[in-house]
Amino acid sequence: MSRSRTSVASRETFALGPFVVPRIWVGLWQLSSNAWGSASAAKIRQGMARHVELGYNAFDMADHYGSAEILFGQFRESLPSSTSVLGATKWCVFRPTDPSRAVVESAVRERMKRMRTRSVDLLQFHWQDYSDKGYLTALQVLQDLQQEGVISAVGLCNFDAIRTDEICTQLGPGFIVSNQVQFSLIDTRPLHGMADVCERHNVKLLTYGTLCGGFLADKWLNQPEPDLYTGNLTPSQRKYLDMILKAWGNWALFQSLLAVLRDIGNRHGGLSIANIATRWVLDHTFVGAVIIGARLGVSEHPDDNRHVFGFTLSHDDNSAIEGVLAQSNGRRMITTIGDCGAEYR
Repeated sequence: MSRSRTSVASRETFALGPFVVPRIWVGLWQLSSNAWGSASAAKIRQGMARHVELGYNAFDMADHYGSAEILFGQFRESLPSSTSVLGATKWCVFRPTDPSRAVVESAVRERMKRMRTRSVDLLQFHWQDYSDKGYLTALQVLQDLQQEGVISAVGLCNFDAIRTDEICTQLGPGFIVSNQVQFSLIDTRPLHGMADVCERHNVKLLTYGTLCGGFLADKWLNQPEPDLYTGNLTPSQRKYLDMILKAWGNWALFQSLLAVLRDIGNRHGGLSIANIATRWVLDHTFVGAVIIGARLGVSEHPDDNRHVFGFTLSHDDNSAIEGVLAQSNGRRMITTIGDCGAEYR
């Protein structure tokens, strides 16, 4: 790999509210369960330090990701300057909740306490029940808290295109800076509605599932279809394998996609399948960053991820990819599964 390509890892950035952040973020959702493997707190903080040294200084977590907020807060407190890293967390409302000022502010201040910070960099909001319009009230309180300096930026998490448009229209331009949703070569639902909403309201997507739990990788090329219920698969892999086999297509077609991505990687100097799959997502202008989950201290790939930068996919590359996607059910998943986030509702 050429030095020029790897040296730009920290220079592909975008504006997110008051911040300038990298286009690959470190996802900490795997700290929510020991099912992904576990490491000591010291090893996890060392893993965070390795990522920051390579330019990955934005971390994504949530109120229900185990000790992620606490470990991140400890790590950031150990740095010479806390402004050198960005902590994005979430307040997720899964049950009927009174969105009063007291309730909303209490949830935000709990994030601040766990992260050892005087304000939340990016607070991402999830509301489970669309029939309860309390999400608009809660967001109005979050807007007040932002104006008071308690939150620097506010985003959404797993909101669909209709509600994202509604929220951005009612609360005004510039308030909502992002929406975190699933987006990959397998799950292309954001292309059907969400992309237009993002462009219209200047909202950037923070995408997860981009590597389908690690299935979009060289290790799965020319491999037999795994048993969905084998103990060797992580919870993420079981989720995404189910999507590949039941909603998107079948294992043979998925192997065709991996083979095309391998050929494209070869044309770009030996890049990995994961690099090409990630670049495909990043090449969409409405995408701000890809969140790549890291099992810090267990399994992480920061060096390989750096190779995502310094190139874009060509017309021929995209045509070859589209040739496989056209054979799949990917374009129909928005009707079979529903819009972004519907799988969680």
